[in-house]
Amino acid sequence: MRTFNIHEAKTHLSRLVDEAEQGESFVIAKAGKPKVKVVRIDAPETHGKRRLGLLEGMFTLPDNFDEIDKQLDKEIEELMLGKDEE
Repeated sequence: MRTFNIHEAKTHLSRLVDEAEQGESFVIAKAGKPKVKVVRIDAPETHGKRRLGLLEGMFTLPDNFDEIDKQLDKEIEELMLGKDEE
């Protein structure tokens, strides 16, 4: 997405608004920091980009996770289908 400083946006506002109307949204920055995003009024709302690894380091899995998973699978199966008589 294109970024314009305030002075440049004021200078070319008419053209930028026409482009935004055609779907070309842009950002206006002040002192290099993005301040506002200009989009067409009826533009569909977007949800921010999804970032892979966002929760990295926030939690850990136990070393025996696979064993616990198999045990839970067996317990769930027994609850759903009944216990096997051995």
